[in-house]
Amino acid sequence: MSEKHFIRLVVFDMAGTTVNENNVVYKSLQKAINKLGHDFSLETVLLVGGGKEKLQAVRDIMKPAYSSKEELEKNAQTAFADFLNILKEAYSNLEVTTYEGTLSLFEYLRENGIKVALNTGYNEKTALSLLTKLGWKEGITFDALVTADDVKNSRPAPDMIFVAMEKCGISNEKEVAKVGDSIVDIEEGKSAKCGLTLGVTTGAQTSEQLNTADPDFIIDSLLELKEIIALKN
Repeated sequence: MSEKHFIRLVVFDMAGTTVNENNVVYKSLQKAINKLGHDFSLETVLLVGGGKEKLQAVRDIMKPAYSSKEELEKNAQTAFADFLNILKEAYSNLEVTTYEGTLSLFEYLRENGIKVALNTGYNEKTALSLLTKLGWKEGITFDALVTADDVKNSRPAPDMIFVAMEKCGISNEKEVAKVGDSIVDIEEGKSAKCGLTLGVTTGAQTSEQLNTADPDFIIDSLLELKEIIALKN
């Protein structure tokens, strides 16, 4: 009989999972890339770039358009620098909200001894600008923040989850659940060997797309997590 593991940490992606910013990041990525003469659709940007560290997302989206690695890298760096400027301007006027029930879920988890971590393919500056708009504070609203700046290898590598575990004092990956709105979130959870991986349909990718990564659950609302955690624990 296999050993039972209780969930003691839930690692949530930010944009599209806990933070609703109307895909402004991916719209900004699309705009920056297409300024170089491309015509990538938002659907392609979301599918290929969803959840990834953003420079890597730019590289992966643009890759089919270039035969030379050197030319790809040069143009990816140009597009990424432009993306940061476009995003900064977009964020200055953006109203950021959270999905219904997110804060009550955080409170429920923390009251029941389950740590809440946020992780993101954003750099720290972008992540903190979102949290400031929401009024969320580390140690009060949630327990730990991990961004692409904190690791050498971003998603789908497990590094950000391992940093979250270290920050939250969790040593067994089977006691961790990972929740995100993209295939790469689920792959990250699986590469970390998390006890649960969940895809949520509120953000970048559809249920059908998320299902290709074989998560343990696909949910339409974070509130469904309460029942899933209760069953697991």
